[in-house]
Amino acid sequence: MSSLPPDIAELGARVRNWGRWGDDDQIGTLNLIDDAAVRRALGSATSGRRFSLALPLSVDGPQMGFIPGRENPSHDMIALHQRAQRGEAGRAPGAPEWNDDSFTMGTQACTHWDGLAHAAYDGHIYNGFPAASVTDAGASRCGIERVGPLVTRGVLLDVARARGVDRLDPGHALTPDDLDAAVELARTEIEPGDVVLIRTGHIQLFFAGDRVTYAASAPGPSLDTVEWFHTHDVAAVVTDNLIFEVFPGTRDDEILLPVHFVHLVDMGLTQGQNWNLEELAADCAEDGRYAFLLSAPPEPLVGGVGSPVHPVAVK
Repeated sequence: MSSLPPDIAELGARVRNWGRWGDDDQIGTLNLIDDAAVRRALGSATSGRRFSLALPLSVDGPQMGFIPGRENPSHDMIALHQRAQRGEAGRAPGAPEWNDDSFTMGTQACTHWDGLAHAAYDGHIYNGFPAASVTDAGASRCGIERVGPLVTRGVLLDVARARGVDRLDPGHALTPDDLDAAVELARTEIEPGDVVLIRTGHIQLFFAGDRVTYAASAPGPSLDTVEWFHTHDVAAVVTDNLIFEVFPGTRDDEILLPVHFVHLVDMGLTQGQNWNLEELAADCAEDGRYAFLLSAPPEPLVGGVGSPVHPVAVK
């Protein structure tokens, strides 16, 4: 018997991709990004306009201490005006010098990808690999470094605008109808290998300085949307909130963040969180084009279960 509630376990079984790309597959739905998907992405970049989709890496990031150890980035100067010449010449005014610095942060503290080894249930991570393959040394299976150069077509699903609002209410549980309405607004079709970027407008709270509300609640995908992503062969899904899925959820008394477990463990569907979609969304609303070239490779942290990313959209 599964450790998940029966209906969630049945949903996971219906969308499970274990073995779909071979018994040793460790990247899941990212396999859908083939050469044709990349060529389609290149065809979407016609104007050359570029949009950063990342939050700034800063001690003033979105983390509020709710997740122990997931700290906002701290910045330290480890070399400051260090002279590059020895002796008297190195002490002279204007002598060559350099600076160096370091950052310390949780890999999922800011704009990031959740890797497939981030979640497990019933003793397994994605594709049936044992949960014990993640140890103090990191993930020996499904580590984030296996994602590689993630470049494909991105499609912005601006659910907020499709519903006629600038920002969805915290706790709004997205439905398939919400996603269909956003596809209609985008006037495009979701194709296999696309990355779907869901705008709820929730990140506006972060920029307005209300980090507590931003971190404590969120509109986002619900369990009802799981089969929609599976049917459309989406390569990865991104949201503009801290938690990814709707929170607080309706099932929190039974299991916390159930969409994570079905996406990551059963589907092998990589998730992105804390993506800043505001500038991109405004441009899409202006020109009516919601598809673009997306470049979003994670830092190849060997054995990592997540990674910061600086995603860029090119229209």
